[in-house]
Amino acid sequence: QVQLVESGGGWVQPGGSLRLSCAVSPSIFSFDILAWYRQVPGNQRELVASSPRYGSRKYSDSSQGRFLISRDFTKNTVDLQMNSLKPEDTGVYYCNGEQMMPSGSKEDYWGQGTQVTVSS
Repeated sequence: QVQLVESGGGWVQPGGSLRLSCAVSPSIFSFDILAWYRQVPGNQRELVASSPRYGSRKYSDSSQGRFLISRDFTKNTVDLQMNSLKPEDTGVYYCNGEQMMPSGSKEDYWGQGTQVTVSS
């Protein structure tokens, strides 16, 4: 059964750091792409960082240089290390897993989300 469960959200002051973790079932090898998205009320979810099975990691302009996405093969997690946090990083962070089907279509799976609040 596919399941993505986020943890690690919370409140932090500007300039601080947080590490989000997404526990992936059955395995991180089940997904072609693992990614983190952020959503704020009234807006669509936006990509923060992605980690493809093959190829380079990708970051949004706002997260580039401050965030790092990584896969932990022993723990079956995809983590997001967030440094130098800004108030505009506030939002609900969702873990996403994408599977490419033989037909060429894609299957998307989402976690329940974890709240990150950056404020003084």
